[in-house]
Amino acid sequence: MGVVGIIGGSGLTRLKNLQINNRRVIRTPFGEASGPLTFGQLGGHEVVFIARHGYGHTIPPHRVNYRANIWALHHVGVTHVIAVAAVGGISAAMRSGVICLPDQLIDYTSGRPSTFFEGGESMVVHIDFSEPYCPRVRERLLQAAGTAGIAVVGGGTYAATQGPRLETTAEIRRIERDGGDVVGMTGAPEAVLAREIGLCYAPLSLVVNSAAGKSAEPITMEAIDAVMHEGMERVRKVLEQVVPLLAICPLCSCGTGVGPEALKRLHGKK
Repeated sequence: MGVVGIIGGSGLTRLKNLQINNRRVIRTPFGEASGPLTFGQLGGHEVVFIARHGYGHTIPPHRVNYRANIWALHHVGVTHVIAVAAVGGISAAMRSGVICLPDQLIDYTSGRPSTFFEGGESMVVHIDFSEPYCPRVRERLLQAAGTAGIAVVGGGTYAATQGPRLETTAEIRRIERDGGDVVGMTGAPEAVLAREIGLCYAPLSLVVNSAAGKSAEPITMEAIDAVMHEGMERVRKVLEQVVPLLAICPLCSCGTGVGPEALKRLHGKK
């Protein structure tokens, strides 16, 4: 049986439909996580939840301790992770309010610790990241959305930018030329770290605005919040349906990408 972890992003700092059992502060070798892990039941199955930006949304994207968050989830036995995030839409299909399941990633961030393995005692490792997201988790997200009657776009390229400011029009043009479909600030290095530590990980992204230069309307937080409020209710419905599917989902090659010796060293950290 798998244990499902959910990383909540902007607009999802708590799971209203989660039957909470307890909360635990997990100490990690990489510092403090964004907050305590919340343990509970969703759809009759165990779920571990963490708010990426803190439960009061006080941590900006470039200050999130991604290593601590991912390590903590793995440490308590999580095997499958759904990463919820709000994004801006670039390509025509990614209109405001659309839920998408990206299948590729471009990393434009800088200065963020992006590996657990920095040499020395922890070795240096090179993971295959050709397909950055777990195909089995993505398949089950698609299945869950269908069961819930929620329309989703089943693919696209997530472009991760540094933040916390929004992008310029010229930057969005560049990202579009590079093949980006949506833009967010938290997709990297989170996905890389999940692969390194052997978690089956995939994003569930809600488009909350048109990216810079893609609409005649100015980008305002008021408009974003309105889309986020309605859209996250649909995201919760997908989560309710996908947790039982992931609870019985076998692990795939995501869990062995770095090799047993490197994982043994990492998992042994206290």
